[in-house]
Amino acid sequence: MTKKVRDPLGARASFDTGSGRTVIYRLDRLEKASLGSISRLPFSIKVLLEAVLRHCDGELIREEDVAALAAWQAATPANREVPFKPARVILQDFTGVPTVVDLAAMRSAMKRLGGDPAQINPALPVDLVIDHSVQVDVFGSPLALVRNAEIEFERNRERYEFLHWGQKTFANFRVVPPATGIVHQVNLEFLAKVVQARRDGDDLLLFPDTLVGTDSHTTMINGLGVLGWGVGGIEAEAVMLGQPFYFLTPQVVGFKLHGRLHEGVTATDLVLTVTQMLRKKGVVDKFVEFYGTGLSQMTLPDRATVANMSPEYGATMGFFPVDDETLRYLRSTGRSEEEVSRVERYCKEQGIFRTDQTPDPIFTDTLELDLDTVEPSLAGPKRPQDRVSLQSMQASFRKTLTAQVTEGGFGLSAEALPRTATIGFNGTQASVGHGSVVIAAITSCTNTSNPSVMLGAGLLAKRAVERGLTVPPYVKTSLAPGSKVVTEYLKEAGLQPYLDQLGFSLVGYGCTTCIGNSGPLPARVAQAVNENHLVAAA
Repeated sequence: MTKKVRDPLGARASFDTGSGRTVIYRLDRLEKASLGSISRLPFSIKVLLEAVLRHCDGELIREEDVAALAAWQAATPANREVPFKPARVILQDFTGVPTVVDLAAMRSAMKRLGGDPAQINPALPVDLVIDHSVQVDVFGSPLALVRNAEIEFERNRERYEFLHWGQKTFANFRVVPPATGIVHQVNLEFLAKVVQARRDGDDLLLFPDTLVGTDSHTTMINGLGVLGWGVGGIEAEAVMLGQPFYFLTPQVVGFKLHGRLHEGVTATDLVLTVTQMLRKKGVVDKFVEFYGTGLSQMTLPDRATVANMSPEYGATMGFFPVDDETLRYLRSTGRSEEEVSRVERYCKEQGIFRTDQTPDPIFTDTLELDLDTVEPSLAGPKRPQDRVSLQSMQASFRKTLTAQVTEGGFGLSAEALPRTATIGFNGTQASVGHGSVVIAAITSCTNTSNPSVMLGAGLLAKRAVERGLTVPPYVKTSLAPGSKVVTEYLKEAGLQPYLDQLGFSLVGYGCTTCIGNSGPLPARVAQAVNENHLVAAA
């Protein structure tokens, strides 16, 4: 039976991708119908509008929902909820397992009521990436990866067997196994499509890739031009069962970038600067959209780094529109030429492809950054928005030691500052004091997705080894990349042996230290820090 297609606004139309006929929901039809100035909307609102338009069924999503978003006013967005039905859902194992448990419980209830439990399935594609369970129990050893994986499976056997059952049982549900990578990097490198193609009745329907996820850093995918952000478990389950996710019509803050980063300045330095600026501006519950000629000077991994920290700067998401760099990245990560061509043709047809000549969208508010002014930075010691320039780091840390806790400090007395402890290691002794780094972890979805940062770490390790430098014995070192791609290019570049020599051996693929899975400190180090009340660093 041919599926009945509902198209109350007459936006559904044929579209030739160059490799076959498809259908799309044309945004320009809304402007022709005088529903709004669609061409001047922020790119993020256009993508959101397409989803609302495509799912308009007169019930869950009505024509007035489409009209209200099409008439989006930058200064005063409508005080009404947007019903958003994303293309897919992405989960990680900490928050995803309870979701699958609920689906299993629904099947049990269906069976008790005499129904067919096989009817209970996600209504749209769901991917669960297992990345939150690995811990750094073994480190500084060539055997660390294997041993940590063995311990992980021992601890999580029942959970993993349950997820394996879920993948075999539920339609539209896929599990990415342990020791593969961090959910956001796997999403960026493999899962995301930018433009989806699915059968809709007799037609092949094209539409923008969108998602919600059960992790706050889901926003990393915004760097690829994919609209999405983190939601709670209940909201994710509702979406999985075919319900819209409702949220107030957002304001959109435009962040204009121009110039280019100086040599030696990284995407991490940039995102710490952006975070500081946006925290000061105030962007909670708002979209942030990046625009300007500076985008053409940024690689896609650099954009992903900036988008990743959207939770830290407080926005719902930090969106980068699709452009030529997006296409280059898709090719470099193994997407087919047909897929890349489809992305380019569709986005240009729908007016969601950015170039340096694209007129600036109309935003609720704007701010601007010259990339030339970004300098090497750190953040802390407690909050990511507290950026400190690298050259000021020592003085800043010393100041925080004696500053009151209410002022972001540690409240130490002047008499406590010289305090140290001596620790014995295999016949040698090492002294630790305030500010001693006891955990040094090369990890996190923010950084390990960026080849320039990771290769920079490898080059630094090479230079350190060549100059005879070593890591103090009290430092717990680890390397936990976001995907196996990182391991491959570090090996190909000949840099992994230098990292190994300094103790940064591969310990696993997943979220480790940045979510508290650093594993315990060596007992003697923990004892020295605790007994002497030292302010140690990680």
